[in-house]
Amino acid sequence: MDLIIFLAVGAIAGWLAGQIMKGGGYGLIWNIILGIVGGAVGGWLFDQLNISTGGGIIGSIITAAAGAVVIVFVAGLLKK
Repeated sequence: MDLIIFLAVGAIAGWLAGQIMKGGGYGLIWNIILGIVGGAVGGWLFDQLNISTGGGIIGSIITAAAGAVVIVFVAGLLKK
């Protein structure tokens, strides 16, 4: 059951990042990958900035989405 929640949080976070940065998602698989990697980046970034989103699924989604937005932003800069 934890794996399903983990993948769902990744998919939601990736989709949110797509909505925020580009106006659309990237497809289910890429949303999940982006959300999972974004969770790691967001967790590290929030830790460095001393920001806490609390616990639970909502906090995880916020953290992962913020990290995914950073990834999409940096990837956009590198593309230019």
